[in-house]
Amino acid sequence: MSAASGLTTHVLDTARGKPAAGVKVELFTVSGDQRHSLSEATTNTDGRTDAPLIERGNLKAGTYELVFHVGPYYAGFPTAADPPFLDVVTLRFTVADTSGHYHVPLVMTPWSYSTYRGS
Repeated sequence: MSAASGLTTHVLDTARGKPAAGVKVELFTVSGDQRHSLSEATTNTDGRTDAPLIERGNLKAGTYELVFHVGPYYAGFPTAADPPFLDVVTLRFTVADTSGHYHVPLVMTPWSYSTYRGS
């Protein structure tokens, strides 16, 4: 992904010490109690989506949700957590400066997660 990308993500599985491949990621805009689907992707072997979720020129100010379907990912590794504790992780964040690059990764284990605004 280039720095010109508007919104990107990746998923790291720190319990296994590697990128999380095959995680379904959905992106929504949020206005009040309404959500509107913008895109959907699945992480590749590097834990990243193959393309930005939103290209820089299409990024608008507002509230967004990234929804990571981690339950099915961890279900593929029955020794990690049986059944997986986490199922769907939803990250809600606000974009103010549309000229910037927003990289919102998910760092996870079967029992916890964290995120940050990356570069």
